[in-house]
Amino acid sequence: MIKQNTIEKIISTVKIEEVVGEFVTLKRRGVNMLGLCPFHDEKTPSFTVSPAKNIYKCFGCGKGGDPIRFVMDHEAMNYPESLRYLASKYNIDIEETENTAEQKAIKELNDSYFIINEYAQNYFNNQLFNTDEGKSVGLSYYKERGYNEAIIKKFQLGYTSNQRDDFTQSAIVKRYNIDFLKSLGLTSKMGFDFFRSRVMFTIHNLSGKVIAFAGRTLSTDKKTPKYINSPETVIYTKRKVLYGMYFAKQSIRQHDECVMVEGYTDVITLHQYGVENVVASSGTSLTIEQINLVRRFTQNIKIIYDGDAAGIKAALRGLDLVLEQDMNVKLVLLPEGEDPDSFMKSKGIEGFRAYLVEHEEDFVLFKTNLLLKEAGDDPIKKSIVLKDIVQSIAKIPDMIKRQLYIQKCSAMMGIAERIIITEINKVIKADRKQKQAVYDRERAKQAGREEDQISTAPQERGYQNEPTLLTGDDFQEKDLLRVLISHGNLAFNDESNDTVAVFIIDMIRDQIDKIDNALYREMFSIIIDQVDKDGKINTNYFINNDNETMRNQCIDFLSSPYSYASWENKGLLLQTQKDPEHNQEMDAVQSLRRFLLRKSEKEIKLLELKIIEFSNQPKTESQEKTLSTYIKAYKMAQSQRSELASKMGSVFLK
Repeated sequence: MIKQNTIEKIISTVKIEEVVGEFVTLKRRGVNMLGLCPFHDEKTPSFTVSPAKNIYKCFGCGKGGDPIRFVMDHEAMNYPESLRYLASKYNIDIEETENTAEQKAIKELNDSYFIINEYAQNYFNNQLFNTDEGKSVGLSYYKERGYNEAIIKKFQLGYTSNQRDDFTQSAIVKRYNIDFLKSLGLTSKMGFDFFRSRVMFTIHNLSGKVIAFAGRTLSTDKKTPKYINSPETVIYTKRKVLYGMYFAKQSIRQHDECVMVEGYTDVITLHQYGVENVVASSGTSLTIEQINLVRRFTQNIKIIYDGDAAGIKAALRGLDLVLEQDMNVKLVLLPEGEDPDSFMKSKGIEGFRAYLVEHEEDFVLFKTNLLLKEAGDDPIKKSIVLKDIVQSIAKIPDMIKRQLYIQKCSAMMGIAERIIITEINKVIKADRKQKQAVYDRERAKQAGREEDQISTAPQERGYQNEPTLLTGDDFQEKDLLRVLISHGNLAFNDESNDTVAVFIIDMIRDQIDKIDNALYREMFSIIIDQVDKDGKINTNYFINNDNETMRNQCIDFLSSPYSYASWENKGLLLQTQKDPEHNQEMDAVQSLRRFLLRKSEKEIKLLELKIIEFSNQPKTESQEKTLSTYIKAYKMAQSQRSELASKMGSVFLK
């Protein structure tokens, strides 16, 4: 594990404009820099880099963060990998805590597997290009499929001869561990080569390292399996991998869409013709891990299937799983007898792209149409179709999107919206009940563990997995949080030794429990803890937070699509106040007053309800005292409200 002092050195050393500048052409605009966003396709620059704040923000797609986050998003690296990348760029020595013996063993095993797989890939490639059999059989096969040499080398394709142990003996001579060769599935238990007389497809992880292989036979013998694959290992889990993702990730970001096909050859053909945002599920139904892998780069999936009956059934498998992850899914069915590889070759790139646009269908509506055709006018079959469609729509987490599907399906099926909504609510409630039961069982298993080891239920941290609910006080809470994040560490004014954060926290410490928005309440609490402990706000904590909602909110506070005029350089000085970018005192005071005034109004309304409740019923002596307390509190709240309102001037309250 990388030591904290090394992480802090990296954070304080790296410059956002230098890191981003390696991938994006930036032009100076005032204090910021502007360029075309590398995460989505745009013609007008909306990607802003702030050297002063050491962050970036795209006002088109919403991506934002610091240099570490940029490397993580752009290069698809995890946090430690991103730190190592930046440390290497800035020649920073990495200090690490001592790993346990188990951690060292796992790392050494992983490294050994990667090294052996790289050797195997080079061996298969050499067999393809530099042996008579490889050139006459393997290379001929690839060229018959229309692959040029550049695409063959890009995807690191290869070939293996029919010799029983040529590869294994070659690896042993190079002193590679025979047990590792067997574990990786390169050598059989009997010591023979596992892949023989096959063209080889190399499978990579997101970083481009070789993690597995697939071998396709060229034999016409039906008893010989068409494809054989590497077994799962510590570096290869099939359900987590999409073939071609390493080569497609950048194009997927740029087009904001992932094209998904079924086979290896489909991916390679489409790449060669210029469609590079394409990956393959390799003949398996989509898994949650694969869907989440795509979601790292885009919310939009376009799935291409063969137009036969098997293709249609394959298109429906995993549909609910994709919808549940809030992905936007389109389906394209090719003409019967065609696959992406053959169709691209017959139609060419322009014809292929035109067909995709003309024939793409929404996944849910496609399923509805298909099942309705099968049901015909049979009312029983139609009721079964409704239940099937309801199950799918209920998986969609976005309420607006769900409502739009309800309206469309209602019209298509001739069934009232309220009936569909009722059925969907039943499914949602049942699903929640099931998930709660699973969670309760897991919590019961962990009952004997330390409290900090027990995971928090998703429903207890609603803002992480559900849409944020706007409250009446949302604007005031958000604005005060903005002031803290943006100006919190600055001096409150020229005369005070206190920071903006200290000034605000002293005024709102007893108001934290009254903050309605769960996300803002947690961020306020964290800020108070930071200031109490260190005397300042650590914005890097929020910028690098694992909670994406919290991270993005902080970036939004620190970013602005606008820039202030340089007043002094233009010879125009404000007469009554400082220029906006340096007027943290007024910004803090105004925001704080709006916040306190709103909370005061809310307190008055609650006290009014309590007073009315107690006034309209017979009272004991104790209740009379309680009523008197409420009245005093009510008058005090009114006085505070009046004082705040007078300081604010003209104020409009809903």
